[in-house]
Amino acid sequence: MMTKINEAVAFIKNIYSDKPAVGIVLGSGLGSFTTEINNEKEIPYGDIPHFPVSTVEGHSGKLIFGELSGKKVVAMAGRFHYYEGYSAEQVVFPIRVMKFLGIETLLLSNAAGGVNPSFKVGDMMIITDHISQLTPNPLVGKNYRELGPRFPDMSEPYKKHLIQKAKKIAAQKNIPVQEGVYVAVTGPTFETLAEYKMILAMGGDVVGMSTVQ
Repeated sequence: MMTKINEAVAFIKNIYSDKPAVGIVLGSGLGSFTTEINNEKEIPYGDIPHFPVSTVEGHSGKLIFGELSGKKVVAMAGRFHYYEGYSAEQVVFPIRVMKFLGIETLLLSNAAGGVNPSFKVGDMMIITDHISQLTPNPLVGKNYRELGPRFPDMSEPYKKHLIQKAKKIAAQKNIPVQEGVYVAVTGPTFETLAEYKMILAMGGDVVGMSTVQ
Protein backbone atom coordinates (compact mmCIF):
# COMPACT_ATOMS: atom_id res chain seq x y z
CA MET A 1 0.00 0.00 0.00
CA MET A 2 2.69 2.52 0.98
CA THR A 3 4.68 1.71 -2.15
CA LYS A 4 1.61 2.45 -4.30
CA ILE A 5 0.92 5.68 -2.44
CA ASN A 6 4.52 6.85 -2.74
CA GLU A 7 4.59 6.08 -6.47
CA ALA A 8 1.38 8.04 -7.03
CA VAL A 9 2.64 10.97 -4.95
CA ALA A 10 6.00 11.04 -6.76
CA PHE A 11 4.23 11.07 -10.14
CA ILE A 12 1.98 13.97 -9.12
CA LYS A 13 4.79 16.02 -7.57
CA ASN A 14 6.79 15.64 -10.77
CA ILE A 15 3.93 17.39 -12.59
CA TYR A 16 2.77 19.84 -9.90
CA SER A 17 5.32 20.88 -7.29
CA ASP A 18 3.26 23.25 -5.11
CA LYS A 19 1.89 21.92 -1.82
CA PRO A 20 -1.91 22.04 -1.53
CA ALA A 21 -3.30 22.81 1.92
CA VAL A 22 -6.91 21.82 1.29
CA GLY A 23 -8.38 18.76 -0.40
CA ILE A 24 -11.88 18.87 -1.88
CA VAL A 25 -13.97 15.87 -2.96
CA LEU A 26 -16.80 16.84 -5.30
CA GLY A 27 -19.92 14.70 -5.24
CA SER A 28 -22.49 13.99 -7.92
CA GLY A 29 -23.69 17.14 -9.67
CA LEU A 30 -21.02 19.33 -8.10
CA GLY A 31 -18.36 19.04 -10.80
CA SER A 32 -19.04 22.60 -12.00
CA PHE A 33 -17.51 23.88 -8.76
CA THR A 34 -14.11 23.40 -10.39
CA THR A 35 -14.74 26.58 -12.40
CA GLU A 36 -14.33 28.49 -9.11
CA ILE A 37 -10.74 27.27 -8.83
CA ASN A 38 -7.91 29.18 -10.46
CA ASN A 39 -6.83 26.09 -12.37
CA GLU A 40 -3.07 25.55 -12.47
CA LYS A 41 -2.90 21.86 -13.45
CA GLU A 42 -5.24 18.98 -14.24
CA ILE A 43 -4.19 15.33 -14.06
CA PRO A 44 -6.57 12.61 -15.32
CA TYR A 45 -6.97 9.72 -12.89
CA GLY A 46 -5.96 7.29 -15.61
CA ASP A 47 -2.50 8.87 -15.79
CA ILE A 48 -1.73 8.49 -12.07
CA PRO A 49 -0.13 5.19 -10.98
CA HIS A 50 -2.53 2.89 -9.09
CA PHE A 51 -5.44 5.38 -9.22
CA PRO A 52 -8.87 3.87 -9.86
CA VAL A 53 -10.95 5.41 -12.67
CA SER A 54 -14.44 6.75 -11.98
CA THR A 55 -17.18 4.90 -13.85
CA VAL A 56 -20.09 7.09 -12.70
CA GLU A 57 -21.79 9.43 -15.16
CA GLY A 58 -21.12 13.06 -14.24
CA HIS A 59 -17.78 12.31 -12.54
CA SER A 60 -15.14 13.62 -14.94
CA GLY A 61 -12.25 11.77 -13.28
CA LYS A 62 -9.33 14.12 -12.69
CA LEU A 63 -7.36 15.91 -10.00
CA ILE A 64 -7.47 19.67 -10.30
CA PHE A 65 -4.74 21.74 -8.66
CA GLY A 66 -4.95 25.47 -8.21
CA GLU A 67 -5.89 28.34 -5.93
CA LEU A 68 -9.21 29.14 -4.28
CA SER A 69 -9.66 32.21 -2.07
CA GLY A 70 -5.92 32.45 -1.58
CA LYS A 71 -5.48 28.79 -0.62
CA LYS A 72 -3.68 26.14 -2.62
CA VAL A 73 -6.17 23.32 -3.17
CA VAL A 74 -6.52 19.99 -4.90
CA ALA A 75 -9.99 18.90 -5.95
CA MET A 76 -11.23 15.47 -6.94
CA ALA A 77 -13.61 15.94 -9.86
CA GLY A 78 -15.19 12.52 -9.46
CA ARG A 79 -14.85 10.01 -6.64
CA PHE A 80 -14.91 6.23 -6.33
CA HIS A 81 -17.62 4.10 -4.78
CA TYR A 82 -17.69 0.62 -3.33
CA TYR A 83 -20.66 -0.21 -5.57
CA GLU A 84 -18.50 0.30 -8.67
CA GLY A 85 -16.66 -2.87 -7.70
CA TYR A 86 -13.71 -1.19 -6.01
CA SER A 87 -12.42 -2.38 -2.65
CA ALA A 88 -12.70 -0.09 0.37
CA GLU A 89 -8.92 0.32 0.14
CA GLN A 90 -9.21 1.55 -3.46
CA VAL A 91 -12.05 3.92 -2.57
CA VAL A 92 -9.87 5.79 -0.07
CA PHE A 93 -6.61 5.60 -2.04
CA PRO A 94 -6.85 9.18 -3.39
CA ILE A 95 -7.45 10.58 0.11
CA ARG A 96 -4.32 8.85 1.34
CA VAL A 97 -2.40 10.27 -1.60
CA MET A 98 -3.72 13.74 -0.70
CA LYS A 99 -2.36 13.29 2.83
CA PHE A 100 1.14 12.77 1.47
CA LEU A 101 0.77 15.68 -0.92
CA GLY A 102 0.45 17.82 2.21
CA ILE A 103 -3.24 18.61 2.68
CA GLU A 104 -4.27 19.48 6.23
CA THR A 105 -8.02 20.02 5.72
CA LEU A 106 -10.41 17.79 3.77
CA LEU A 107 -13.79 19.03 2.52
CA LEU A 108 -16.20 16.27 1.50
CA SER A 109 -19.42 16.78 -0.46
CA ASN A 110 -22.08 14.46 -1.83
CA ALA A 111 -25.63 14.21 -3.13
CA ALA A 112 -27.67 12.36 -0.51
CA GLY A 113 -31.23 11.23 0.09
CA GLY A 114 -33.17 12.94 2.84
CA VAL A 115 -34.68 10.71 5.53
CA ASN A 116 -35.50 13.35 8.15
CA PRO A 117 -39.15 14.27 7.46
CA SER A 118 -38.47 17.93 8.28
CA PHE A 119 -36.00 18.22 5.38
CA LYS A 120 -37.06 19.43 1.94
CA VAL A 121 -35.74 18.43 -1.50
CA GLY A 122 -32.70 20.54 -2.30
CA ASP A 123 -31.79 21.35 1.32
CA MET A 124 -28.10 21.68 2.11
CA MET A 125 -26.93 19.76 5.16
CA ILE A 126 -23.70 19.98 7.13
CA ILE A 127 -22.66 16.51 8.28
CA THR A 128 -22.05 16.54 12.03
CA ASP A 129 -21.59 12.78 12.44
CA HIS A 130 -22.11 9.52 10.58
CA ILE A 131 -23.16 5.91 10.93
CA SER A 132 -21.04 3.47 8.95
CA GLN A 133 -22.14 0.03 10.12
CA LEU A 134 -23.54 -0.67 6.65
CA THR A 135 -20.28 -0.13 4.70
CA PRO A 136 -16.92 -1.97 4.76
CA ASN A 137 -14.31 -0.18 6.87
CA PRO A 138 -11.22 0.72 4.79
CA LEU A 139 -8.99 0.29 7.86
CA VAL A 140 -9.61 -3.47 8.00
CA GLY A 141 -6.36 -5.34 7.39
CA LYS A 142 -2.73 -4.47 7.98
CA ASN A 143 -2.18 -1.18 9.78
CA TYR A 144 0.30 1.28 8.30
CA ARG A 145 1.73 3.60 10.94
CA GLU A 146 2.40 6.22 8.27
CA LEU A 147 -1.34 6.52 7.71
CA GLY A 148 -2.38 6.77 11.35
CA PRO A 149 -3.20 4.74 14.45
CA ARG A 150 -4.68 1.25 14.51
CA PHE A 151 -7.76 2.50 16.42
CA PRO A 152 -8.55 6.09 15.39
CA ASP A 153 -10.61 8.28 17.72
CA MET A 154 -13.98 8.87 16.02
CA SER A 155 -15.53 11.15 18.66
CA GLU A 156 -15.17 14.11 16.28
CA PRO A 157 -14.87 12.87 12.68
CA TYR A 158 -16.17 16.20 11.36
CA LYS A 159 -14.29 19.05 13.00
CA LYS A 160 -16.51 21.29 15.08
CA HIS A 161 -14.52 24.43 14.31
CA LEU A 162 -15.03 23.87 10.57
CA ILE A 163 -18.74 23.22 11.10
CA GLN A 164 -19.05 26.49 13.02
CA LYS A 165 -17.17 28.33 10.29
CA ALA A 166 -19.47 26.88 7.61
CA LYS A 167 -22.57 27.85 9.60
CA LYS A 168 -21.25 31.38 10.09
CA ILE A 169 -20.56 31.81 6.38
CA ALA A 170 -23.99 30.41 5.49
CA ALA A 171 -25.66 32.87 7.89
CA GLN A 172 -23.70 35.80 6.46
CA LYS A 173 -24.83 34.86 2.94
CA ASN A 174 -28.42 34.01 3.97
CA ILE A 175 -28.02 30.39 2.87
CA PRO A 176 -30.27 28.07 4.89
CA VAL A 177 -28.49 24.91 6.04
CA GLN A 178 -29.52 21.83 7.97
CA GLU A 179 -27.28 19.78 10.25
CA GLY A 180 -27.43 16.06 10.72
CA VAL A 181 -26.14 12.51 10.63
CA TYR A 182 -25.17 10.82 7.35
CA VAL A 183 -25.80 7.07 7.08
CA ALA A 184 -23.66 5.24 4.53
CA VAL A 185 -24.88 2.22 2.57
CA THR A 186 -23.13 0.29 -0.16
CA GLY A 187 -25.66 0.86 -2.96
CA PRO A 188 -26.17 0.81 -5.85
CA THR A 189 -29.83 0.09 -5.06
CA PHE A 190 -31.81 2.75 -3.28
CA GLU A 191 -33.33 1.80 0.04
CA THR A 192 -36.52 -0.12 0.66
CA LEU A 193 -39.29 1.49 2.69
CA ALA A 194 -38.32 -0.72 5.62
CA GLU A 195 -34.69 0.35 5.30
CA TYR A 196 -35.68 4.03 5.31
CA LYS A 197 -37.59 3.43 8.55
CA MET A 198 -34.56 1.66 10.02
CA ILE A 199 -32.20 4.49 9.04
CA LEU A 200 -34.47 7.06 10.62
CA ALA A 201 -34.83 4.92 13.77
CA MET A 202 -31.01 4.59 13.95
CA GLY A 203 -30.70 8.36 14.11
CA GLY A 204 -29.90 9.12 10.48
CA ASP A 205 -31.00 12.31 8.74
CA VAL A 206 -29.72 11.49 5.24
CA VAL A 207 -28.47 8.38 3.46
CA GLY A 208 -25.87 7.97 0.73
CA MET A 209 -23.36 5.68 -0.94
CA SER A 210 -20.12 7.62 -0.42
CA THR A 211 -18.23 9.99 1.89
CA VAL A 212 -18.04 7.92 5.09
CA GLN A 213 -15.27 5.56 3.99
